[in-house]
Amino acid sequence: MEKISLIIPCFNEQEMIPIFFETVEHVKKSLKNITFEYIFIDDGSSDNTLSELVTLQNKNRNFVHFYSFSRNFGKEAALYCGLQKSSGDYVAVMDVDLQDPPEQLVFMLNGIQREGFDIVGTRRVSRKGEPPIRSFFSSLFYKLINRISDTEMVPGVRDYRLMTRQVVDAIITVDEYNRFSKGIFSWVGFKTKYLEYENHDRVAGETSWSFWKLFSYSLDGIVNFSDAPLAIASFTGIFSFIISLLGIIFIILRKLIVGGSVNGWASLVTLVLFIGGIQLFCLGIVGKYIGNLYLESKNRPKYIVKEEK
Repeated sequence: MEKISLIIPCFNEQEMIPIFFETVEHVKKSLKNITFEYIFIDDGSSDNTLSELVTLQNKNRNFVHFYSFSRNFGKEAALYCGLQKSSGDYVAVMDVDLQDPPEQLVFMLNGIQREGFDIVGTRRVSRKGEPPIRSFFSSLFYKLINRISDTEMVPGVRDYRLMTRQVVDAIITVDEYNRFSKGIFSWVGFKTKYLEYENHDRVAGETSWSFWKLFSYSLDGIVNFSDAPLAIASFTGIFSFIISLLGIIFIILRKLIVGGSVNGWASLVTLVLFIGGIQLFCLGIVGKYIGNLYLESKNRPKYIVKEEK
């Protein structure tokens, strides 16, 4: 019998764990000659998530496993840990909040076994129930990243996907500290298909993804998969230099032809602040790339497991 490893990152999801397990177990009945391996990753939760996982594992020792981090390392670290620990012929990445419909696993497996795809992912065709500002910036991110990056990222794509063992092994070889899984899934290539579905609300609990966390995550994606911001910084500097040069020529010609100059400390201070702002903006872009290089050079572990079963 073939095995599917389910990787489920959890952060403060004590309410969802038993609901998720019961729902997926019901779907499992639809899959013939397939066994499941549950790999829960407790990403440093502060509630009773770990207790729920211990209880669940004690009842299902043969196919439920968990890894509890020593602190919150982030979802990317949790995904990487799950991929490393998985042993199935196929590996699925799922969110525990059931916004990823477990019933799609049936169609995903069919896409790999019968249609010959290496990856079958999911894509939301609507963002019903999501704050409008989040939907707007999400759409803006995908338009931007696909313009400035060679790695195509399909709008609305979720981390929820089923992959062959060959794909998972390839992803694990991408051993970088600053990870952006959506980009890595696309970057490794392989034959991919996406299943479309309507947005599903959380069944219980609250999301830990605030607007600013998502914004920061988007910036990481842009920096990890494009050097366009560095080019923007360079062009901004060149443009500022040309404008300044034209201004100097204008002042010299006016002095020679008209004589004198117009007093204006306010305009001078404004120009100084404008140029200074451009410089700080460019330094910030360069600093982001240098910061990523700094973290990579430290070679720290991506996560530390405190408890596992």
